[in-house]
Order: sequence, then structure tokens, then C-alpha cells
Amino acid sequence: MVDFSLWDILRNLLLAARWTVALSLVAFVGGALLGGALLLARLARWPGAATFGAVHVALFQGTPLLMQLFLAYFGLALLGWNVSAWMAASVALTLYSSAYLSEIWRGCFMAIPRGQWEAADSLALSLGEQLRHVIGPQALRLAIAPTVGFAVQVVKGTALASVIGFVELTKAGSMITNATFRPFTVYACVALMYFALCFPLSWWSRVLERKLQRVH
Repeated sequence: MVDFSLWDILRNLLLAARWTVALSLVAFVGGALLGGALLLARLARWPGAATFGAVHVALFQGTPLLMQLFLAYFGLALLGWNVSAWMAASVALTLYSSAYLSEIWRGCFMAIPRGQWEAADSLALSLGEQLRHVIGPQALRLAIAPTVGFAVQVVKGTALASVIGFVELTKAGSMITNATFRPFTVYACVALMYFALCFPLSWWSRVLERKLQRVH
């Protein structure tokens, strides 16, 4: 057993928390870019886009994130690609986020009254112009709160990356627990750090929802 002071535990967890933040940012930004591309392809009705998008969403929403992490880490290795735990976790969480974000945003776009789409059509606007000037601003207001809310799920989802050996907050907590035999202290600190990361996002999401309700 290693004798860690409370400060030693907190310092090591804080060092690991930066990887939780980094992985969350990579997964959310990557998922937003891929999810946005999927959404545009479906709105533009490119050949096969609707089917591809539906399969992508069904696959990543219908399977546990844990399995996706295993497949990204071990599956890619079986194909001959030597991927690190960081890369595998980034790929799996990006694909997972893109499926949820594309559906969140598609629901927001579909919530815009049909009359708005028809009015934009009657002005002979291209799809890009419709999205930029008429539909997009309205859908954006609807999408902000659920998107911020989903960001909380991404932060918590990074904890599963520990199962493939990626040393983030949860994995660091497990390693420190094994060294100190102080699970209650260590995991209480881990939980507080997740709370410190997630609570501001949850609070911001609720504030945005209240503001949007007042606007409408």
C-alpha cells in the first residue's frame, strides 16, 4: 500500500481529468461535425443518404457504448491497424456522438412548421439559403438546449474508455485505489470531479430551456 495524502490523490486525479476533458472535446466536436454532415446529406436527399443515416443512427444508438469501444480497440487491431487506446476511444465516442447529435438536430429541423419550408421554397431559395436564412435560425434555437444536455452524456461516457486502458479520470481513480486501498475517498473525489465538469453544463442547459420557453 502506498501512503497518499488527500492532496496527492486530488493532484493525480486532476492530472487525469484533463484527459477526460480532452476526450470529451474531441468526441463532441468530431461528433458535431460528422452529425452535421449526416444531417445535411439527409436534408439534401442525396441518393442513399437517408438509408445510410438511418443505419448509422440505428447501429450506434442500438448498441452499448461499451461494445463500441471494444470493437474500436480490438476490432481495428484485428484488421491490422495498430490503434492506441486514445485513438480507439476518440473514434468510438465520435461515432456515438454523431448518431445522437444528428438525430437531435434532425428532430429540431423537422419541428419547424411545414409552412416555413414551403414559404422558403416559394422564394426560390436553394437548400443552403433556406437553411441559412429561414429554417436554420429557428432550428438552432430549438437545438441549443438538447445539444448542451447531450454534452453532459458525452463527458460521463468517457468514463467507459477506462475499460480499454485509457487513463482518464475513472481509470486513474481505479489505479489510485489499488495503490492506496482507500476506495471511498478516491471514488468520492472522482465523483466530485465529474460533478464539477457536468453540473455547469446541466445548469446552462436548464437556463437555455427557460430562456427559449420565455421567447416562445
